[in-house]
Amino acid sequence: MSDKGSSDKRKPTMRDVCKLAGVSTMTVSRVLGDPEKVSPETRLKVLRAIEQIGYVPDQNAGSLSSSKSHFVALILPTLTNSNFGDTAEGLTEILGRAGYQPLIGYSRYSLDQEEAVIRAMLARRPDAIVVAGAEHTKSTTLMLHQSGVPVIEIWDRPHQPIDISVGYSNEEAGRLAARHLISLGHRKIAALGASESGQGRDFRGEQRLSGFAAALLEAGLSDELVICEGDIPVSFTHGAKAMRQLLQHAPDVEAVFAVSDLSAVGAVMECHRAGIRVPEQISIMGFGNFEVGRQCVPSLTTISIDAQLIGRRTGQILLDLLDTKTPASLQRPAVIDLGFELLIRGSTAARVRRNEENQDNG
Repeated sequence: MSDKGSSDKRKPTMRDVCKLAGVSTMTVSRVLGDPEKVSPETRLKVLRAIEQIGYVPDQNAGSLSSSKSHFVALILPTLTNSNFGDTAEGLTEILGRAGYQPLIGYSRYSLDQEEAVIRAMLARRPDAIVVAGAEHTKSTTLMLHQSGVPVIEIWDRPHQPIDISVGYSNEEAGRLAARHLISLGHRKIAALGASESGQGRDFRGEQRLSGFAAALLEAGLSDELVICEGDIPVSFTHGAKAMRQLLQHAPDVEAVFAVSDLSAVGAVMECHRAGIRVPEQISIMGFGNFEVGRQCVPSLTTISIDAQLIGRRTGQILLDLLDTKTPASLQRPAVIDLGFELLIRGSTAARVRRNEENQDNG
């Protein structure tokens, strides 16, 4: 693979499209601006060429080529998740010091929507691109490689980032959750996640579940239960619904990991409604360290991610890159792992051996 941070990265031009499609610049311009004037066959040929080389038309072509837009494209799955909002706030805080502002687009957990948003953003010549996650369509990946600006993938730790990644390993976070529940003596362990739907796909949540399942397997618990139910994005309702299904399917479950604190709090509330004591009868833990998890009863054991730090660190890296003051230690592509922390609170406890309880009660 070539060094994606090298200075010879060149954005595809309209001339490249013309050459590949075998048409004139006028034809390409008409396909982009007035497609009805071009035959369907020629239009398809041009569109295929555009997709193949990752060409994005420059809507600011009339402006000075040396000028900066002073905006950074930030693509997030949603802002209803407060952690993503915290990341946006941290990024804005740092970028604002140098006169840059983020322009936020939403992928809604859909790779196709992400592609459309990034294509629209690139047409407006951002000075950099920040995107949550490392899973993209082939066309998106090509566009990002050919963008000619710094690309930072956040909230993930890909093996081969497009340029730079700032985040953590979701898989390792899932492993940590499983190890914590296993260390408490639990053996009948489940997980609550989100299934792929027409609304999108939660790749980061799936990675946490993958790590969780791997840790169960390593502990000899491969036959235990992992449940992935519900819609995206996860919510209190999702957690309650998935917990209800789990209790019907496995009433003797001892511990549960939810891929988000939102689902975990919903699961806790469902247990309250069912008269099941947390953590005396079931240990429940989540992910994300949301405020609601700190305030629910019992308070939620979780894995904490510093969402604002992800934004601030990303912002500082961008300012260094945009001011051509790239630290010598930052070789591109680069993976910057900010890690995570297990916060043990009241919703998890050591396993209560039911047989011993029954003997005591007898």
